[in-house]
Amino acid sequence: MSGSPVWHPFTQHGLDEPIPQVVRTEGAALHTADGRRVIDAISSWWVITHGHSHPRLQAAIRRASESFDQIIFAGWTHEPAETLARGLVDITPEPLRHVFYSDSGSTAVEVALKMALGFWANTGRPRHRIVVMQHSYHGDTIGTMSVGERGVFNQAYTPLLFDVATLPFPAAGAEQACVDALEALCVEEPRPAALILEPLILGAGGMRIWSAATLKALAEVCARHEILLIADEVMTGWGRTGSLLACEQAGVTPDILCLSKGLTGGALPLAVTLATAPIFEAHRSTDRARMFFHSSSYTANPIACAVAAENLAIWREEPVLERVAALGAAQASQINRLAGHPALSGARQLGTIAAVDFNAARDGYLSGMAPWLSAFFRSRDLLVRPLGDTVYVMPPYCIEQTDLARVWDAVAEAADVVQRRG
Repeated sequence: MSGSPVWHPFTQHGLDEPIPQVVRTEGAALHTADGRRVIDAISSWWVITHGHSHPRLQAAIRRASESFDQIIFAGWTHEPAETLARGLVDITPEPLRHVFYSDSGSTAVEVALKMALGFWANTGRPRHRIVVMQHSYHGDTIGTMSVGERGVFNQAYTPLLFDVATLPFPAAGAEQACVDALEALCVEEPRPAALILEPLILGAGGMRIWSAATLKALAEVCARHEILLIADEVMTGWGRTGSLLACEQAGVTPDILCLSKGLTGGALPLAVTLATAPIFEAHRSTDRARMFFHSSSYTANPIACAVAAENLAIWREEPVLERVAALGAAQASQINRLAGHPALSGARQLGTIAAVDFNAARDGYLSGMAPWLSAFFRSRDLLVRPLGDTVYVMPPYCIEQTDLARVWDAVAEAADVVQRRG
């Protein structure tokens, strides 16, 4: 909006790109002030699962707001947080018995890192080394930037970041090199405290897909060497990869699990970090100095917890995974028709996520192709936000086939334009 004082995230205001004003949301669409219906092909940065303004989630917000606003959560509790925590323990693997609330995916990961380091410190075996995967992205706080890929996202903040050990990305044919690299790190000094990874697909790292077999192998190495495994399922959780959690497809239960985005169906911000009993018990003591030192003013917001509990009810009572499977099949059909296009490469799909790379100069996130693609899709009333030369489609599960076809028709049209330009 012209003259607005708002400073938008991941936006270069010097380019004066248009910033549409949304006045209403419904299903898989955003409605703008100038009367357009825009298909939300990326679930508003991966948060919207069942659809915008879902009636059950909206009703849960209204009900909770009649009784609650924010309540201090340090030493106090409330019913929505208790109900949600029990529901999360029921729906996730049995060893994950303890639920810690925070506000976003970044803070969920920051909490996980602090839990891992606290575990080793409180058990008298301090370890500080964190192992990460090449091309990963875990958030924008100092800790989460430290465990993400170094580059344009965090270059200005390099002096603040701590060192990590990095595994090569397990691309097809290079899986064993990744597993071997972890094995080698586990016998080096200093011994690693934890391995953190995005299971099966890297989000902001370019929608790079890797195998469940490799995830299982990495988890086995961690177990053998007593290295904590942190699964960042902020993006991959809540059905995005075809199952409730991506880790399910490898038969893996992490020591620490991070969830956010789809936790509330995208209706309100909320995050959780789930941990096993040993992690919790390492912080449980009569010594107050060993408590877990983390919180925010809005920890476990009751209204957000209530809508997240309703989201769990939707998962229990409605055929969500059937919708996920149907969307996955539709995505596979759409991406397959573009697989041979000369302007495109790397067509790939996992669950409800599909992506393709434009064959332009590979300049990473700051590729000059990205602004052009964004404008191209915006002109066709589509919200598609490329990752450099990578275009991905990750819509809400309720998207109609006609709307999904419109998205992929536009991707094909953009590819035709790029091909003609040479």
